[in-house]
Amino acid sequence: MVQHYDAKTFRSNKSLGYLLKVAHARMHECASLAFSEHDLNFMQWIVLTKLREGSARTAGDLCKGMYYDTGAVTRLIDSLEERGYLSRERSRQDRRVVELEVTEAGLEKLDEMTPLAVAKLNEALADFSSAEFAEFTRLIEKLIGGLSRTESELSASELKGSEPKGSAS
Repeated sequence: MVQHYDAKTFRSNKSLGYLLKVAHARMHECASLAFSEHDLNFMQWIVLTKLREGSARTAGDLCKGMYYDTGAVTRLIDSLEERGYLSRERSRQDRRVVELEVTEAGLEKLDEMTPLAVAKLNEALADFSSAEFAEFTRLIEKLIGGLSRTESELSASELKGSEPKGSAS
């Protein structure tokens, strides 16, 4: 296995985690500034987008997909519901589940705001060629896959380590 870091020469400001965090923070700040003159903020736009795409149906789905805590997601949902951009409805299959749906007004707002979000993303990526963008996306997805495997392995070893001593396997 290739070792990309060395303990003796490691610098936190050159670590992949740090660089990704800075890129994420700057992209989020640019998007937030672009949305600041509108009645929908960037995070609200993300919520509506995930619901429209079908990658989320519930507040729990949004928490997982956005890596946000339940309180923050609830505030986003409340704000969007108050403005008529989404609705909540109990699931017919499981009454404990509250499903979220983008309203017609929410879809219109997405149609209005998505070109702005896309334009700002394209501005941020202007220095990338099409091939570089495709390769960067592929590499990030590869990293996410590797991190998911590592997380699963760590979770499995944690579970093994938590078995009571003397238990039968």
